[in-house]
Amino acid sequence: MVRNLLKMLIGAAIVAVISGVLFMLFSSQFGAKASKGDLERFQQSEYFLGKTFHNLTPTNMGMETGSTWSTLKQFIKGNPNKTPPKGIVKALSVTAEALNNPESESRILWFGHSTFLLQHKGKNFLFDPVFSDVPSPVPWLGTPRYSGDLPISPDLLPNLDAVFISHDHYDHLDLKSIEALKAKTDHFYVPLGVGNHLSLWGVDDSRITELDWWQESNIEDITIALTPARHFSGRRLTGQNQTLWGAWLLKDDTFSIYFSGDTGYGNHFKDVADRYGAVDFALLECGQYNPNWADIHMTPEQTVQAAQDLKATVMMPVHWGAFTLSLHDWNDPAIRVTAAAEKINQALVIPQIGEIMVINDEPKPRSAWWASLTTQLRSNF
Repeated sequence: MVRNLLKMLIGAAIVAVISGVLFMLFSSQFGAKASKGDLERFQQSEYFLGKTFHNLTPTNMGMETGSTWSTLKQFIKGNPNKTPPKGIVKALSVTAEALNNPESESRILWFGHSTFLLQHKGKNFLFDPVFSDVPSPVPWLGTPRYSGDLPISPDLLPNLDAVFISHDHYDHLDLKSIEALKAKTDHFYVPLGVGNHLSLWGVDDSRITELDWWQESNIEDITIALTPARHFSGRRLTGQNQTLWGAWLLKDDTFSIYFSGDTGYGNHFKDVADRYGAVDFALLECGQYNPNWADIHMTPEQTVQAAQDLKATVMMPVHWGAFTLSLHDWNDPAIRVTAAAEKINQALVIPQIGEIMVINDEPKPRSAWWASLTTQLRSNF
């Protein structure tokens, strides 16, 4: 009997391993692999060296043995405040009619984390759409969205003039979201190599524009620029950094908006201001940080410094408020970024998820909804 049980366990383990390998090899969740032709095409970029893209400055990815063990110990220890109790974070409900925006207003609707809708000059632009409950290739790998519900179902969104992707990590590029949006999106703007994922998922190549750092495109009189970020890329355990990552700047004669994507702190923020002038509204990464990832994710204090470097009139922290991907308290980003901004009088807005903001009216007073469960600050994470 023991022998039969052992055989069953071994058989189950073998099946599990084979299933996992097949999933890794053939699931469309992992996107496309860079072809030989892609790698040859990327050689034209000064930021592609050998077989991978590189940051502007030497960057520690936190993958060294010491950092890995340190991070693992932190995760084993855990933090009971890293995820809010169910029901604390709520998303305001938005109707399709509410998104019928007059051309005179520039507005932002935040979905939590790094997903937001920009309405400007009667056009609809969506950034890093992630509408799945968990930002992961498999639902059981990760914590669910804090708010549970989205402000509005993706199928009720207005037709989109453009979708912008900052890089191909799962919390920024989501297969199910692309599938839900591709029929109502005119065009997709992505960093070099990310277009291969979209092609695999059924987006026609004619509707995809790939850009290198500092390259530009246009939608009528709106200039679109992909600017550098300090991060990395990849959806598989292998083949890291064979797609580019970046930040997006949209600018016309009356308005400019900057979205950092994921990034560590660096001189690239000042470079953007030097090239394009002061930014009117900056959505900046502020969350999922850890000392072992100091080069690829900013602390809230660095987020405020980045806003200063950009000469941003108003800043908004993103990359928090929806998912737990690190170990700090779930509301630590909002607490610390608010304190840092107040010290130097940097204008800051933290809207509620689902709140429609008229950009010209910002900043305006609003309640600190995220402070409802303020806990002891855990800056060690």
